[in-house]
Amino acid sequence: MKRFSLISIKGQEYTEGVMNVALGKESADLVVINATLMNVYTGEFQEHCAVAVKGEWIAYVGDDPESNIGPTTEIIDARGKVLAPGLIDGHTHLDDYQYNPSEFLRYAMVGGTTTIITETIEPYPVLGYEGIVDLLAALEDQPIKIFATVPAMASTSKMVHGISQEALERLLAREDVLGLGESYWQAVLMDPENFLPSFEETLKAGKQLEGHSAGAKGRKLMAYLSPGISSCHEPINAEEALARLRLGIRVMVREGGIRRDLAAISKLKDQGIDLRGLILVTDGVLGQDLIANGYMEDVVQKAIECGFDPMEAIQMATINVAEYFRLDGIVGGIAPGKYADMILLPDPHTIQAEWVISRGRVIAREGELLVPPREHVFSPESLNSVHLHRDIKPSDFTIPVNGDAKQVDVRVIDQVTELVTREVIASVPVQGGEIRQDVGRDILKVAAIDRRFSPGNTFVALIKGFNLRRGAVATSGAWDTSDIIVVGENDDDMACAVNRIHRLQGGAVLCAEGRVLVEIPLPLFGLMSDLPLPELVIRLDTLAKEMKGLGFPFDEPLRSLVTLTGAAIPFLRISEEGLIDIKSGKILSLFI
Repeated sequence: MKRFSLISIKGQEYTEGVMNVALGKESADLVVINATLMNVYTGEFQEHCAVAVKGEWIAYVGDDPESNIGPTTEIIDARGKVLAPGLIDGHTHLDDYQYNPSEFLRYAMVGGTTTIITETIEPYPVLGYEGIVDLLAALEDQPIKIFATVPAMASTSKMVHGISQEALERLLAREDVLGLGESYWQAVLMDPENFLPSFEETLKAGKQLEGHSAGAKGRKLMAYLSPGISSCHEPINAEEALARLRLGIRVMVREGGIRRDLAAISKLKDQGIDLRGLILVTDGVLGQDLIANGYMEDVVQKAIECGFDPMEAIQMATINVAEYFRLDGIVGGIAPGKYADMILLPDPHTIQAEWVISRGRVIAREGELLVPPREHVFSPESLNSVHLHRDIKPSDFTIPVNGDAKQVDVRVIDQVTELVTREVIASVPVQGGEIRQDVGRDILKVAAIDRRFSPGNTFVALIKGFNLRRGAVATSGAWDTSDIIVVGENDDDMACAVNRIHRLQGGAVLCAEGRVLVEIPLPLFGLMSDLPLPELVIRLDTLAKEMKGLGFPFDEPLRSLVTLTGAAIPFLRISEEGLIDIKSGKILSLFI
């Protein structure tokens, strides 16, 4: 992998200018004086420190800034406060939480995050290579740096199972792509001939293989790691984290919208082990949490509250991440030749950025954003990604039964928790030659409808655990597939919800008695909204409340809905091809 550095990015002429500032021959553009420097390289707090900046880059770090201060130099007097490196989120999903990336950045940047590494799984099933490229274009040229990983693409749908070699090679050639994203361990062990060529290609490019080893233990874990997997964000407790650290795996401690594992994993701090293998990540953050609590600054603060030393907590969100992704030549610490990414904190225990400097610019001060994100104009294809040849009819959700049986045994998806399902066998009555919903037993219909490869191709199954007493809910944001997913108490409302999504060209819709109760437009790939974040949060909250009123038992209805197609979470899932047993990878019939 190419080593990123000042000279490799800017060239010799520019680098000479930075060197002249370091030598005191030229004035700096920006100087921070009287700072207590948080040195993540040595673990020291260096008092009475100054940092001089030329353009986007740090040129000088020391106690004698006078020769760098000229008539046009901007001076920030830290007054003894703590100057720390800009924070890094090493694993997130900027395309999986319904918000537009620019809207996300408005709230993320003010707290001190200056670098992000995001997955790009979501647009690939929808638009393939072009979808990822359009997303990456939206992330370019922002006030902070955003890198990406390419999807390994384990899927419940054969149509998108495994990224194409052509797309992989073209994406790995990009400098903003740092590796192959999370590959689900069950899929890799069951289908190595599909994934190992992608692993080999990634390592040849000098880039990282991101892991996803939820629940893997012993020999299965070791077999999964053997091809070169080097990280995992799935440990949920100290025992699982330690098992991976002992095998040389960087453990990404997740504290975000999917799970909050930091408190449980923090017990590692009492075991006397080296913690440099720990990295703090969000795996994505909910919009309401972003507005209320902030972004990576909140995660680092929680790490300190869990008992981590402030230096260790900052290292887990700066240098540890940078070294893992081989970005430490340009980010992760405050040193000459690094990007001028710095945050000024009141003290080491209080992660509240009073100043945020990214690429040498003050982008936020006292929680106020000074440099707005760049708005991206998405391609027409990205804005028109829901393809159905005709309106969906209620009859499309019929589950016919051959013969004259009065009762049949079927597999039912049982929604055990907000994310986890299991298979249950139920005996259901046959009425008029078909299986119908049974609200009294909480047996509803669930359907996956392809919106890309075979538009309208539908598989209908049964689900319990949603507890809807009436209506139907649908979304075009189904995980790891190009499907629309819908759950309903009756076929008419299921058709109503899906057809409204088609007209919106992406969205989440709740219908009851033929009327749309809540709709959230998601026109960007059918995954992301173009609404301002506060309005999006209000609509998501309204959907959750309406769903609760209809009987839904969990807090995040869309999270339960979109994961029904996911290839990573146990155990029984659905795609347009049928029911899928995640443990075996087999497609199962509805009927026993």
